[in-house]
Amino acid sequence: MPSEFELIARYFTRQPGDDAVLVGVGDDCTLLQPAPGRCLAVSVDTSVVDVHFPATAPAFAIGYRALAVSLSDLAAMGAEPRWCLMALTLETAGDPWLSEFSRGFYELCQQTEVSLVGGDITRGRLSIGVTVHGELPPGQALRRSGARAGDILAVTGSLGGGYGGLVAWQSGERNLDDPLLGKYLLPRPRVEAGVVLRSLATSAIDVSDGLLADLQHLCDASNVGATLDVAALPLTQGLVERLGPSEAQRAALGGGDDYELLVSLPAASLDEACQRLAEQGLALTPIGRFDETPGVRGVPDTLPAGWLHFQGETP
Repeated sequence: MPSEFELIARYFTRQPGDDAVLVGVGDDCTLLQPAPGRCLAVSVDTSVVDVHFPATAPAFAIGYRALAVSLSDLAAMGAEPRWCLMALTLETAGDPWLSEFSRGFYELCQQTEVSLVGGDITRGRLSIGVTVHGELPPGQALRRSGARAGDILAVTGSLGGGYGGLVAWQSGERNLDDPLLGKYLLPRPRVEAGVVLRSLATSAIDVSDGLLADLQHLCDASNVGATLDVAALPLTQGLVERLGPSEAQRAALGGGDDYELLVSLPAASLDEACQRLAEQGLALTPIGRFDETPGVRGVPDTLPAGWLHFQGETP
């Protein structure tokens, strides 16, 4: 098995092309120079084999997805991605797998203008920890605590595809062009939408644990309640056909892994937000309203609350 340093040199050493990276891969620390007068947003996420992705998933998708789920947190705060670190734990170090893994990881780096500036490789059960860094102007970060009674509740893109893609994979689907499977294994972090919405929305969260669970997090942080219009939920293409109407609704409300942005907006800002996201080719759908009464209303009591680590999937 190649050494850690051979693997890093072979697969994860690329010149960042970013003057703000003073020292990159290959030293004890990376040295970064944030832009003057900008805040630094930092988040970390860990993806574990057979918990967050199937062991037999394409290596390209595993690499892409590991970065995507971390970037989604930056998107939720309206931060512009800049750099990332990766801690990679491998059971083996086969060249074909690592070549495809790094290709998927770097493809999303290129799409989002992110530089990999350091990390670590060790041996053990496959897991990928990715720390992301982004920048934004002071005082403009979208937070979970800004929703107000009377605000519109809206969501980007479509819902249910993450869970629908998992079902598709478990049913034998392997074509990543399938809308559901693509949503699950190749989620697109909504970083451009987050930048647009930070000047229009009052709060935001990314839909990772399931719409209901993440909406409750937002309500708790903002000390408000919400009423959902379940009929308005935008469902991922092919979801109803694969799961049926009832299970498709369950997937949209509690399945998780959608990595869309759930936001609160003043009613006066909704049209502008929809128009500006439409210019990106992305839909923004109103699905309810915030109010002063605690709790989330408008959904059956029997629906799942969302994903809880150490308790397993809910759908």
